[in-house]
Amino acid sequence: MMDKATRLKVALQKSGRLTDNSLDLMVRCGLKYSRGKDQLMCYGENMPLDLLFVRDDDIPDLVQQDVCDLGIVGLNVIEEKRLAFQAKGVQPLFDQLMTLDYGKCRLSIAVPDGVEYKDARSLHGKRIATTYPNILARYLRQRDVQAEIVTLSGAVEIAPRLGRADFICDLVSTGSTLLANHLWEAETILESQAAIITTPVPVSAEKQDWIHRLTMRIDGVQQVKESKYIMLHAPRSKLADIRKLLPGSESPTIVPLDGNGDKVAVHAVCRENVFWETLESLKGAGASAILVLPVEKMLA
Repeated sequence: MMDKATRLKVALQKSGRLTDNSLDLMVRCGLKYSRGKDQLMCYGENMPLDLLFVRDDDIPDLVQQDVCDLGIVGLNVIEEKRLAFQAKGVQPLFDQLMTLDYGKCRLSIAVPDGVEYKDARSLHGKRIATTYPNILARYLRQRDVQAEIVTLSGAVEIAPRLGRADFICDLVSTGSTLLANHLWEAETILESQAAIITTPVPVSAEKQDWIHRLTMRIDGVQQVKESKYIMLHAPRSKLADIRKLLPGSESPTIVPLDGNGDKVAVHAVCRENVFWETLESLKGAGASAILVLPVEKMLA
């Protein structure tokens, strides 16, 4: 194990919608880990990288204070914390390193069934329950709307039924929670997804090297999520038509077939999903011996 000072500390959500995907991402980047007795730490066995499990809204603070080098958290939490720091006169120092392709949701205004909502002016003079008071306050301020913000730590969706609020501002992914609580989504305030933030404090060359390697691996993992490797044989005369049918492909590799001057082998990485209809269209265009393989890893 490397010296503690050279090990990266990464803060992850302890439990919630990002936890499993974040752990899976680390594993797909090559990390093998063991858990500590308190279950709040994972220690990297083959990489100088340790995972710390905390509440999601603590992650920006831990990165801001240089307790952790990196943090994986939703853009909704990042923006709320950034605005909270600014409201206190504190400069938010953590930097957003990259966005990730999971945890997608939106922060939206939701309205009880049967209540009319036209636009933001419908919020004037009303009470709005939320766990994101700073984002909501900015939204209202930008639209010159005066409303009372009721800050709750959870169970925002039941606030109207309890008589604590007229509307809510909460995260929405599928909308099933709103439906179950007789609410409907009226307006989106912020689009969100998982992202990586990094400490403002300069790190050692060893840590910087591993941050670069980790982000490069993450980029490779995200590139291949829907990618497929296609191999096929094609008549030279049909190459132009076949290239057009390869979904999301860059320039394919063309390889001559030994002893067959009229046909070539075509190899291509397709960055979009490959459906049966795609294969049928390729075959109809003259392709044969079509093989589709998953792509496990990719470095640009």
